Amino acid sequence: MEPFLHLDAVALPIPRSNVDTDQIVPARYLQKPRSDDFGQFLFRDLRFDKQGREISGFILNQPPYRQARVVVAQSNFGCGSSREHAVWALHDYGFRAVIAPSFGDIFFSNALKNGLLPIVLPAEATAMLLEKAQAVPGMRVVIDLPSQIVTAADGSIHAFQIDAFSKKCLIEGLNEIDYTLQNADHITAFERRHAANI
Repeated sequence: MEPFLHLDAVALPIPRSNVDTDQIVPARYLQKPRSDDFGQFLFRDLRFDKQGREISGFILNQPPYRQARVVVAQSNFGCGSSREHAVWALHDYGFRAVIAPSFGDIFFSNALKNGLLPIVLPAEATAMLLEKAQAVPGMRVVIDLPSQIVTAADGSIHAFQIDAFSKKCLIEGLNEIDYTLQNADHITAFERRHAANI
């Protein structure tokens, strides 16, 4: 995984609650291999019509937001079925963080395991960020993971929580397998001691 320390990026406002995983990546793409670029399937039915043409009214197709790397949404983002593909689609498109008052539990866990930082902020703070991102297209936010702080364009600062293990893995760019392999020598030594005592 790519290490996540600081991010200064355009915010994509999605002023809706309950954005579910089927909206993020429709079920018909779930049989695709992970090696496919799932970014092409992100919000597929909202971004494109049945002929594959962009729907101009969808916010991600509007120029100020095409390079957005942070989603700002309302509550319960990533609810619905437990498809990891939804996180892959956001990450492969280029998003590195999602800010919302709450998330679907499995989406939240999948995000942390795949290098996408889910940030829970109070509903009032998220509403303020949404309002500003809509009022000023292309508005940037700065995320400082080591300090656990989001700074909005108006200078307002919002602290967020993250568990220590997930924070370490994101900062060092480690998935759970990478983290385990860091301890390969200790595991091998343990196995040798254990085998000698059988």
